[in-house]
Amino acid sequence: MPSVLKTQPWDVHRLPRAEGKSFLVTGGNAGVGYFVAEQLAGTGATVVLGSRNAAKAEAAIASISARVPAAQLRHLHLDLADLASLKASVDALGLDRLDAVVHNAGVALDHPPRRRTNDGHELMFATNHLGHFALTSWLAPLLMAAPGSRIVTTGSFAAKSERMDLDDLQSTHDYRPKRTYGRSKLAQMLFGFELDRRLRAAGSTTLSVVVHPGGALDSLTPARPPVHVRTTGERLRGLPLGALVQGKEAGAWPAVRAVLDPDVRGGQMWGPRVFGLRGRPGPEPVWDHLTDATTAARLWAASCDLTSTDPTFGPT
Repeated sequence: MPSVLKTQPWDVHRLPRAEGKSFLVTGGNAGVGYFVAEQLAGTGATVVLGSRNAAKAEAAIASISARVPAAQLRHLHLDLADLASLKASVDALGLDRLDAVVHNAGVALDHPPRRRTNDGHELMFATNHLGHFALTSWLAPLLMAAPGSRIVTTGSFAAKSERMDLDDLQSTHDYRPKRTYGRSKLAQMLFGFELDRRLRAAGSTTLSVVVHPGGALDSLTPARPPVHVRTTGERLRGLPLGALVQGKEAGAWPAVRAVLDPDVRGGQMWGPRVFGLRGRPGPEPVWDHLTDATTAARLWAASCDLTSTDPTFGPT
């Protein structure tokens, strides 16, 4: 894995311009994904919000437009849990090139029972990992058409203490929601690094970068009604935590930098600078278990079988 490199100063409030570029943010209608879309919209790029809920996407577009009057925004119907629908969603983009995709959408369940998609896959693993894996495959021609395009995969601290069980990828035998969620995010991160290895081997200029938002809490997140409403009580209760973690607006900074910063390199991991939990975005050492290329390759092969896709990139 690449070593952590020194980078040029980066101002999260003065982003480089990106007119003429197109970015897709999955789950751009809420949470960290909303703020990724809001911040990217301020660069002059066209930002596509991928969401299965049209009403929530339109509310997010209205909120962003109120803050960024010249924002160029679109909604793309995108249901990552429905693998058969993804090709049609990509076709509906109507683009001849895509400069970046931020794989941000995710499902986190707190309680049993184990839930399955219509394809029969465990819901968190299917949405968080398999859906993004298959989406990458369908987006490959558009990404290859944009030299230097970027695939930014959003991981989580929940993955740091987890390890893959390749014999029970979908928690069929031992379902514990928090662990299953952590492993789904671990699968995403392993995919991001394996994708980088394959891009380099293919001589592609497309970059695969893994990011995480650190500790990003609703109580520390600025209000964006009706997308996110925060009461005074919630804000006050969250203030003491601000010394340790941050809100979702700041949680978006690593992904936004991974999309825009020319210093970013494929195979890097970016997160908040202060203990990986809060602060300005910066590169950080890749966690040891994320460098396991053997496990990542086996996960890739299993994902190909489960999705009937294989993300392939040639030289660009």
